[in-house]
Amino acid sequence: MNQSDVVMVRVYCSEKGHQHRKIVELLHKQHRVAGVTAFRGIAGFGKSGQVHESCLLDMSLDLPVIIEFFDRPENVAAVMPLLNDMVGPGHIVSWSAQANLD
Repeated sequence: MNQSDVVMVRVYCSEKGHQHRKIVELLHKQHRVAGVTAFRGIAGFGKSGQVHESCLLDMSLDLPVIIEFFDRPENVAAVMPLLNDMVGPGHIVSWSAQANLD
């Protein structure tokens, strides 16, 4: 198994305004990163302190969404400025990892 250096990136965003769809489209269609997964949160809060959560009575379309992706460092470096513009500071976490991309 041939391991390659990759960068894992986790983007914290919202369903509001279809922000998560725009990010997935950017990663998939424009930058073709190696892998993307989007997770819908059941509850969360950010800098504002406002809690967003789902319940049976409230079908909120403003739930937290985590988009996680990975690719080679040079590919991630190319997309990061665009992501930073889309979600703003404090919403992206990244770390080095290994993956079999062959």
